[in-house]
Amino acid sequence: MLDYHFIVENLPAVKKNIAERFMKADADAVAALFSKRTELTTALQNLQQQRNANAVVMKGKLDPDKRSALIEEGKRLKEAIVEAEAELGAIEKDLDAEARRIPNMAHPDAPVGKEDKDSLEVKRVGEPRQFDFTPKDHVQLGQELDIIDFDSATKVSGVKFYYLKNEGVFLELGLVRYALDVLQKKGFTPFITPDIAKEGVLEGIGFNPRGTESNVYTLEGEDACLVGTAEITLGGYYSNTILPKDKLPLKMAGLSHCFRREAGAAGQFSKGLYRVHQFTKLEMFVYCLPEDSDKFHEELRAIEEEIFSGLEIPFRVVDTCTGDLGAPAYRKWDLEAWMPGRTGYEGSPSGNGAERHSPKPIGSWGEVTSTSNCTDYQARRLNVRFKDEGGKNRFVHMLNGTAIAVSRAIIAILENFQQSDSSVILPKVLVPYCGFERIKRRE
Repeated sequence: MLDYHFIVENLPAVKKNIAERFMKADADAVAALFSKRTELTTALQNLQQQRNANAVVMKGKLDPDKRSALIEEGKRLKEAIVEAEAELGAIEKDLDAEARRIPNMAHPDAPVGKEDKDSLEVKRVGEPRQFDFTPKDHVQLGQELDIIDFDSATKVSGVKFYYLKNEGVFLELGLVRYALDVLQKKGFTPFITPDIAKEGVLEGIGFNPRGTESNVYTLEGEDACLVGTAEITLGGYYSNTILPKDKLPLKMAGLSHCFRREAGAAGQFSKGLYRVHQFTKLEMFVYCLPEDSDKFHEELRAIEEEIFSGLEIPFRVVDTCTGDLGAPAYRKWDLEAWMPGRTGYEGSPSGNGAERHSPKPIGSWGEVTSTSNCTDYQARRLNVRFKDEGGKNRFVHMLNGTAIAVSRAIIAILENFQQSDSSVILPKVLVPYCGFERIKRRE
């Protein structure tokens, strides 16, 4: 969350930032509650001082009437203190709840907007392949190659689940090991993280564990949830900790399953593996000094680019618009891979309700990774600090980035490396990890 003093002292800027992020939060309420808390804190301290002074006088030699009066005054002060503490506690609870709704300040260069089209492309690597045949999407390829089974998963688990089988299993494991090797060379400590976290940790990271808008699976009867990313468990790892300054930065790589409800995620680009309820992801996470977070944000982006350049997949880098940043992020880069199997409609629908032409593969960009600099927003909520040279405890900056989201990487590989006979040639970098060069149709 943002510092209370910052909100009060920069109220117009905070309100403008909320509006540009298209979020619902009341900065005026935070300012008013903060002022009330200050007033009540001062009043409580005065009562406590009076109580202490009264207790000192009580220790002296007093006549019975004076002592009786002081005893009554002591009782009155005790009751007043209890009432003041209760009122202050209620105000602090309301202040915390309102402040948590306020998003992080956005980077001044982040494009202002609400939709994908408002984000800004800043870089493109590779060129989309020109096919001499009609490319298929990953769903059809996965079924023809017998490496992905959606139908059986729907029968067993429900929609938006899938089985990987045959070469698909080795493709997932190969992608994970390839990305892990890249990160280990970059100084990241590897972790396999829990798939469950307490609700307080999710809230600290900035996820909403409950409510109709939540994308999180909660565990019935438990104060815990299935995680949607290892960002949650890596971010909670050092909660309520003062880190030695000379140990920063801490660079962590967390492998986990990710569980997401994906409510309302229908649409032509959501089918197959693109939006699923469970997938495997390798996440990068960094704790660093405040003055270094911009530098490490660029490093995380460079690693994501290196991973997908190594996979020989065309991609572009997007500076994410304010409306799509998410509350904790100060700035976010998205890496979008070219997915040639995505379909659209040739021509345009007529105004009289006539049928559109059949959907054809047109290809488009699809997000495969993102990296966010969350500054001290998460650290303040999770109480992760370091001691500076002056002995003062300060909040660290926290960053996250996707090294590989396996399901989406598989989409990009199958669709970009497909052949006219529906076989798929693997990127050269994956061959040593998978043990084969091509996935062929079975006889």
